[in-house]
Amino acid sequence: MLKRTLYFGNPAYLSKKNDQLVITLPNTPEGINNQASVPIEDIGLVILDHPQIQLSQSLMATLLLHNVAMITCDEQHLPTGLLLNLNGHSHQTLHFRNQTTASEALKKQLWQQTVKAKILNQAGLLREVQQPRENLLRMATDVKTGDSTNQEGQAAVYYWKNIFRDFAHLQNFTREREGIPPNNLLNYGYAILRATVARALVGSGLLPTFGIFHRNQYNAYCLADDIMEPYRPYVDKMVYHLLRQRTDNAQTMPTDLNLDKATKQALLGIPAMDVLINDEKSPLLVAVQRSTASLVRCFEGSSRKINYPNL
Repeated sequence: MLKRTLYFGNPAYLSKKNDQLVITLPNTPEGINNQASVPIEDIGLVILDHPQIQLSQSLMATLLLHNVAMITCDEQHLPTGLLLNLNGHSHQTLHFRNQTTASEALKKQLWQQTVKAKILNQAGLLREVQQPRENLLRMATDVKTGDSTNQEGQAAVYYWKNIFRDFAHLQNFTREREGIPPNNLLNYGYAILRATVARALVGSGLLPTFGIFHRNQYNAYCLADDIMEPYRPYVDKMVYHLLRQRTDNAQTMPTDLNLDKATKQALLGIPAMDVLINDEKSPLLVAVQRSTASLVRCFEGSSRKINYPNL
């Protein structure tokens, strides 16, 4: 079942009653119901984007018990924190051991698969937006174990140079976290994707901290950053179509691409995007769970392949 993503951008008190998340809104006009509820078992992600949101301890404990990922946002309304379940799988200790003792050769092979899948999905998106993709297809075939020749980096330069070529003021677009829009939209979408992947890793009994490639000592989600790579083009696709929609409506490219309510609402749909894995369609949230489950099999030695999507 596809889990729901809940976004809270106004003052609210969130509590629990009978396995329901109860939402109480303050300062509601008299005569209007100020409460609503959602079954906790239906929730996958909760995004908290207002300083006057309060949660009961009982609710937080139950959300984590159901492997709900909770994201907190900063003053710029960008995701800045992530709370996950520490006990997400019955065989967690065994999976931790297999993960942390995996050989460097295996991790390099898995990273090769990951980079190749990412570049192929970037090529798929370029095809969809009618931009040349032949260079990326060539780079995908040239990815070596551990991506020793950095095909990922070379592909990124070509990809970002071409993905937004349809938009006049983005002809020289560069992907930078603090760069011009739509970098802000990409940042927000990637944060949602990262939380989705981290949640799936915990649900599969893996530690999001220990990656197969990323090793930053200050990064608590190295493995999530690894496994999300082939899924990034799905975020790019949504951002592209948001830009196209605004261009079609306004006839000119909008200069103001802030993270307004409508844009956030659209980006919150990332976990529900259609994804193909082995010619089977499923929501991205479910596809990520298939990818992390296949990674468990790689760590335990029963497989050598991660199931990644094909855009």
